[in-house]
Amino acid sequence: MAEYRKDLRNLAIIAHVDHGKTTLVDALLRFTGAFRANQQVAERVMDSEDLERER
Repeated sequence: MAEYRKDLRNLAIIAHVDHGKTTLVDALLRFTGAFRANQQVAERVMDSEDLERER
């Protein structure tokens, strides 16, 4: 059986379209140190398509 990790949490973000879900997730990823210090990360990590970035 897999070892239980107390440092992990599941999180659900529910909101209407264009209400900042992606912005919130991007901020959480940066705050938690999900990226290396020398890693270049796009302004909006979660928006992978051009249409998503336009909004």
